[in-house]
Amino acid sequence: MRSPDITAANIDRIAELFPTVVTESTSDDGNVKRAIDFDLLRQELSDHVVDGPQERYQLDWPGKREALFAANAPIAKTLRPDRAESVNFDTTKNVFIEGDNLDALKLLQESYLGKVKLIYIDPPYNTGKDFVYHDAYAMSVEDYLSVSGQSGDGGGCLISNPESNGRFHSDWLSMIYPRLKLARNLLADDGLVFISIDDNEHAQLRSVCNEVFGERNFVAEIAWQHLDTVKNDAKHFSENNEYILVFARSIGDLRVRGKKKSDKQVAYYKNSDGDPRGAYLLTPLHAKSGTEAGIYEYIFSTGQVWRPPAGTFPRFSRETLSRLEAEGRLYLDPKGQKTPQKKTYLSDVSDRMPPTTFWSYQEYGSTRQSNKEVAELVGKGMFQNPKPTKLIQALFDLVDGAEDAVVVDFFAGSGSTAHAVMALNAADGGTRRWVLVQLAEPIDASTDAAKAGFSTISEITRKRLQSAGQAVLREIGLSADGLDVGFRTFTIDTTNMADTLRSSDRLDQDDVGLFEDSVKPGRTSEDLLFQVMLDWGLMLDLPIEVLDIGGHEVHVVDEGALVACFAQEVSPAVVEAMARLRPLRAVFRDSAFQTDAERINVEQVFAQQSPDTKVKTI
Repeated sequence: MRSPDITAANIDRIAELFPTVVTESTSDDGNVKRAIDFDLLRQELSDHVVDGPQERYQLDWPGKREALFAANAPIAKTLRPDRAESVNFDTTKNVFIEGDNLDALKLLQESYLGKVKLIYIDPPYNTGKDFVYHDAYAMSVEDYLSVSGQSGDGGGCLISNPESNGRFHSDWLSMIYPRLKLARNLLADDGLVFISIDDNEHAQLRSVCNEVFGERNFVAEIAWQHLDTVKNDAKHFSENNEYILVFARSIGDLRVRGKKKSDKQVAYYKNSDGDPRGAYLLTPLHAKSGTEAGIYEYIFSTGQVWRPPAGTFPRFSRETLSRLEAEGRLYLDPKGQKTPQKKTYLSDVSDRMPPTTFWSYQEYGSTRQSNKEVAELVGKGMFQNPKPTKLIQALFDLVDGAEDAVVVDFFAGSGSTAHAVMALNAADGGTRRWVLVQLAEPIDASTDAAKAGFSTISEITRKRLQSAGQAVLREIGLSADGLDVGFRTFTIDTTNMADTLRSSDRLDQDDVGLFEDSVKPGRTSEDLLFQVMLDWGLMLDLPIEVLDIGGHEVHVVDEGALVACFAQEVSPAVVEAMARLRPLRAVFRDSAFQTDAERINVEQVFAQQSPDTKVKTI
C-alpha cells in the first residue's frame, strides 16, 4: 500500500559495498534505525585521510546516555512481602522478587552493596523473538507492560524487538547496560559474574562487560556445548554451543579453586612399588627444551646410568636429581630395565585442577536434559530452554570460599539458579543463599503453561522453586535437616509513603486530610518494616521476631539491629520497653505522635536508656 523506501534500498546497496559504514541511529520518533556513517563513507571513497570527528576507542550506541540515566535515576518504589506466595517465610534466608529487575537492582543497592559473591544471569539473547525490557519509574505492572509494548488490549505478551526490526544491537545494549552497572555495585571484591549468551549479542556483551567491569577483570569465556545433536536444518553451521562470560569485580582478589579431579584422573596415580607415601604419578626426567651445555650423565645408587635421550635435555639439575633420589622421590627399577622417573604424589597435589574453557554436554548437561529436568518438576512445555542445574552448580563450585555466598540471578526464568544452589548446598553442606528476580510477564493463552493454570512467568518460577526444594529434600533423605529450601517472596510496588508534598499556593481545605497520615491506606506494618530495612541497608533475609508489648506489635530484626513499632498510637510505656532492648535503630510511625513534644520525648527516652540508638519516624 506504500511506494518503495528508496533510502532503505540505497542503504542496502551501500552496505553490500562498504559494510563498515553501516551503523544505527535514532529516528525522530525515538526508534532505532539503520543509518550510514558519512564520515566513514567519505574515507572509503577518498585516497587520503579526510577530516572528521576525533577518533577514540569506545563503545557507543544510540541510547547509551539514556541507558546511563536509567541506571542512576531514583525510583519511588519498595518491596512488599507476600507470605502467601512464600515458603518458610520466617526462617528462610532466600529471597524471590517479582517485578522489573532494574527496579529490583536499585532497591537492593544499599542492603546488598558489596555483599554478593556470585551472580549468574541468562538474559534475553536478542534472537528476534525475545521481549526487551524498557524502563519506567513509577508505574504499576499493568501500566508498565502496556506502555513498554509488552501487552496489548487482550493482556497478552507482545514482541518488543521483533526480527523485522533487524535485531538492533542498540536496543539490547540499552537494556543490559544499566542492569550490569547496578549489579557490579552488589559484587564483593572477590565476587564473580557469569553471563550466558549466544552468537547474536556475544561480541556486544563482551564489549559492554569490558566497559562496566574493566577489561583487566575478564576471567574467561566458556564455550558450553548445549546441544547433544546436530541441527540438520541449519542454514550454514549447526550452532551447538553457547558462551558463558566470566568477569571479576577485582581480578586481584579473585580465588578460583578449579574443578574436582574425576575418578578417572585420580586413577592415573599408582603405587607399583609399595611406597609408604601412597599413590603417585610418574614424570620423565628429560624435557624437550634446554641447552647442550646443560646435558650431563648421572649414576644412581643402584648403579644404573642415566642420560637424557637424544634430542632431549635434563628436566632437573644434577643437584636436584641427587636430592630427589635421597628423598626417595624417584622410581628406580631394581632390574634397571625401566627408565628412572620422578614421583608426584597424589597427597602432595590439590584435589582440583584448572577448569578448561570448553564444557561438554556429557559432563555439564544439555538443553535437552534441562528441558526434561524442568518438565519433571512443573510439567512438560512449561518453559523453553532453561539452563541445566549441573551447569550452574559447576560454575559456583569453582569459586573458593563461596560455601556461604550470597548468589543473585536477576533474570530468574525458570529458577535454575536457585535449584542449583539448593542442590549444591545439599551436596557439600554449604549455606549459600540466593536472591532471584523475575518480571510477572504474562503468558500467552495458547501455551501449555497457560492451559496448566499459569498466568505469568513468575508463577512458573515459584512453582519450580517449590518443587525443586522438595525434590532435593527427598534425594538427601535423613541428612536434609537444616537445609534451606524456602524463600521469602516480595513484589515491587509503589512506595508505602503517601504523597503529601504541596507548595503553599496549592494548599486548600480539601488537602488537610492528606497530612493525617504519611502512609498509604492498605499498607501493613510488615510492608513498612521491609521498606525501612531497605532504607537502612539491612538485608532482606534477616530473622524477624514479633513481640507483643503493651498490646502493640513490635518487630525486632536480627536481635536488635532494628526495632520498629508502626501502631497508630504509641504509649510512653511501649517506648520505654523498646528502649530497654538497646537496639541499633528504632523507628515509629509519624502519626503515632500527636505533638512535637511527644516525638521529642521519645528521643529523650532513648537518649537515656540507649544513647547509641538511631531513632526516626516515617
